[in-house]
Amino acid sequence: MSEAMTDTVHDVIVVGSGVSGLSAAVYAARADLEPLVLEGPEPGGQLTLTTDVENYLGFPDGIGGMELIQNGKEQAKRFGAEFTHGTVERATLEERPFELELSNGDALRTRALIVASGASARWVGAENEDELMGYGLSTCATCDGAFHRGDDVLVIGGGDSAMEEALFLAKFAESVTIVHRRDELRASEIMADRARDHEDIEFRWNTELEALHGSKEEGLTGATLISHPDGHPKEKADNGVDVDRETVDVGGVFYGIGHTPNTEFLEGTGVELDSDGYIQTESDDEGRATTHTAVDGVFAAGDVADSRYRQAITAAGTGSMAALDAEDYLETLEHEQSAPAMTPEQ
Repeated sequence: MSEAMTDTVHDVIVVGSGVSGLSAAVYAARADLEPLVLEGPEPGGQLTLTTDVENYLGFPDGIGGMELIQNGKEQAKRFGAEFTHGTVERATLEERPFELELSNGDALRTRALIVASGASARWVGAENEDELMGYGLSTCATCDGAFHRGDDVLVIGGGDSAMEEALFLAKFAESVTIVHRRDELRASEIMADRARDHEDIEFRWNTELEALHGSKEEGLTGATLISHPDGHPKEKADNGVDVDRETVDVGGVFYGIGHTPNTEFLEGTGVELDSDGYIQTESDDEGRATTHTAVDGVFAAGDVADSRYRQAITAAGTGSMAALDAEDYLETLEHEQSAPAMTPEQ
């Protein structure tokens, strides 16, 4: 454990360097809080996997996801934010200041903590998905659906996320095919019915995605599907069972199998998580939404607390909210600590 690290107590540490973390860093830095931003195992978050961002306010011609992140980082640095690489393994939040233990053995202390560690999209392990993510393969129909006007596209999954992706994509695509490894959906009845009743949505049952075809230069051009009448064809193929394979021409593939919030380090800390691991934030006394968590001084921003919208612009908004809430918390804390103690006579 680094003595130099533990001797310093930061006013604000931001865990995560995606849009929400950078927005929080900009606001906290402009408030002279000198935030330290921890860039985790995926610096910049999911937006770095998006080649073109066309729905972020202020960029009428669009902007690359990586460029938007780099601009945000430089903006935060300009106002005094500091950045360091580190993954939080454990958080001790019972005492003040808070302590964060990093995977490299270092420890950091802070008076306020903004968790903006995001949620990682689940991937299926198809061949070439690393190369083609952002080049025809996507985990966000709302972000990338408009790029696929007139295309035939696949949606992988059988839950509500997949149905939502398919219904959105049907506004743009020539056809949408939902690929599911079983012959029944996990989705809620209302979402399943909406997808089944849509004339432009079809289903491929007992089928999985095995490989993606194309390149970064030409984009995604097709996909190989593997199927078996009893379902779970990949598992059967791994066990030597004969399966059917088919290569289809598609212009886009969307993963709709959900996200995993990066909150493992908060388990057992007092920060409330829902059944899927997303941070639960609280309302104030007047019922208005805040970024406060169940632990005073800990705030949440972006996809780590948002399983619904998951948009860059909403993440940026909650990032600014978290910084403002943290600033208010620190001012209140300072006022309480500087107030003279009351004697019995007073």
